[in-house]
Order: sequence, then structure tokens, then C-alpha cells
Amino acid sequence: MLIIFYKVKIHTYYVYILTNKNNTVLYTGVTNDIARRCHEHKNKLVKGFTEIYNVDKLIYFELFDFIDLAINREKQIKGYSRKKKDALINKINPVWMDLYDNGKIKMPVSESIRLKNENPDS
Repeated sequence: MLIIFYKVKIHTYYVYILTNKNNTVLYTGVTNDIARRCHEHKNKLVKGFTEIYNVDKLIYFELFDFIDLAINREKQIKGYSRKKKDALINKINPVWMDLYDNGKIKMPVSESIRLKNENPDS
């Protein structure tokens, strides 16, 4: 019996939401390297909307294995009302902390998950 192994490169794609320091502007994007992309936004290497409105605070992201799913989700979120986007963000990052820190991405932990983990009897 002959077994052939193939090297398969697993890709990860991210749909992300950025805001400015006052949380007044939201920007939704898609990338295959969220740390690199956040670095580009922080250092104003991305020309256009995010540069003009100082949008560089990562407040939300989702992971995908396939680019077509990520692009569809990006379009879906872009179609949301501000209220619906706020609810989406608040669900995982209620204090809207910056999830990008000096080249590293922090995993958000919502307050409800944190409280449940601290009190296992609830």
C-alpha cells in the first residue's frame, strides 16, 4: 500500500472592525494577516479612509478558513446598521479595548464569559 502525503498550507482569513480613539467611526475589512494589517493601519501605511479618520484601533475580528466566506461576512457586516455593528462588537469586546498590542493580537473575553468562569456555580 502506497501512502502519499501532501503538504497543505492552511490559510486563515480575518474579518475585522477598527475604530478611532473616540469610537465614533467604524471600518470593516478582510485580511490574511491581521497583525500586519493592524501595524499598517497604526502607522498610517494604508491610504484612504482609515488614514483620514485615524481609524487604527482593532476592536473586533472573526476567523475563517476560506476567503470567499470571509469576503461574504465582510459584506454582510458592512451592510449592518451602526446599532447592529455595536451589538456585535459589544458581545465579545464590551469595553472596546484595542485588541492589537505591539504586533500581537489579544483574544477578547466578554464580561459574561469572564464572570461565568470566575463563578463556576452559576
